[in-house]
Amino acid sequence: MPRSDSKLSIYIHIPFCTVRCGYCAFNTYTDLEHLIPDYVDALCSELAFVAIDVRDQPVHTIYFGGGTPSLLSPRHFEQILCQVNGLFPVDHDAELSLEANPDDLSEAYLRDLQRLGFNRLSIGMQSANAAILQMFDRQHDLASVGAAVSCARRATFDNINLDVIFGSPGETLTDWKETVQALLGFSPDHISTYGLELKGGTQLRKQVDAGELPRPDDDVFADMYDFASAALATAGYDQYEISNWRRPGKECRHNLQYWRNLEYIGVGAGAHGFFGGCRYSTIASPARYVAALKNGVSGGKHTAPTPAVAKSVEVSVADDMYETIMMGLRLTQEGINRANFRRRFGCDFVDAFRDATEKLTAAGLLIATEKNVVLSESGRLLSNLVIREFVEQIKL
Repeated sequence: MPRSDSKLSIYIHIPFCTVRCGYCAFNTYTDLEHLIPDYVDALCSELAFVAIDVRDQPVHTIYFGGGTPSLLSPRHFEQILCQVNGLFPVDHDAELSLEANPDDLSEAYLRDLQRLGFNRLSIGMQSANAAILQMFDRQHDLASVGAAVSCARRATFDNINLDVIFGSPGETLTDWKETVQALLGFSPDHISTYGLELKGGTQLRKQVDAGELPRPDDDVFADMYDFASAALATAGYDQYEISNWRRPGKECRHNLQYWRNLEYIGVGAGAHGFFGGCRYSTIASPARYVAALKNGVSGGKHTAPTPAVAKSVEVSVADDMYETIMMGLRLTQEGINRANFRRRFGCDFVDAFRDATEKLTAAGLLIATEKNVVLSESGRLLSNLVIREFVEQIKL
């Protein structure tokens, strides 16, 4: 399990959206913005319950995700952050991140957020191609992205991430190259490039299954990843995770908490958390979530640090080892730190998985040193295959 002296992260889920994107499988809802004031009150109530169990563990990252957190007003954020700072020992240099749509961001709004302590923005660019944005049901265009970045710079934000998606139905390598070049033209501090996953229940998955859109091509997908890796490296970005690049010192500290399999608190409707040896999720419906917090009613047995918990599972050693390997191998430079693994599980990673390590190293998919075990460049596109080799030796 994570060391008790590790710092804590807080994830705050905002499930409201104006329009649901065609690829989205997250816990999001449209036409519920009228619930926002009560929802913010419920978040503050849940945070108070969380603080009872957390006690004095320092908080070093706070992340507002969604959904569309930028639908909230500065007044709402002020209410939530006053509660967080009043309940938890928050580091003076804590990373405070906000996910946002480009067309929600004005300079005045961003200056208000900056005064509240926000110091990192993650803007959903997704593509430079108008047809792809339309297929995704995105409401912005490329000009909106440029305007949002300019507003953020004028509001003195110096840590801006842009999210983009590749491998969408019908997207060509040329389309993707144009997106990457447009992305670099905005000079973000951090870049996240996600290969499209056609999750069940999403509109895009339904269209592909029905033959209305072409199924993405795996070979083109690989070419797109290789192109982005080379182009971003040439532009001076350092890859530190399979899907993430950064300027020096601009890595996402909150996401590193996940990739290192360390504890984090999740609050809000449908949020997930990992604390006190349990992984848990909260009530998904915003209305039910608000009602439960108003009534002080738990969604399940209170084995996690929130009474809105819907499901809580104690993490076994095998599950914890699986999560540590699966997440750690995503880190392209850090990988599985052998000393940390030994402290956590009482055994050396290479000794515990010698056959798999030697097989994958010989295949050129893995690199093992005295310090760590990392994926090779060719292993990054085959990470699921690599992880499967280790998982087969864990008795889940």
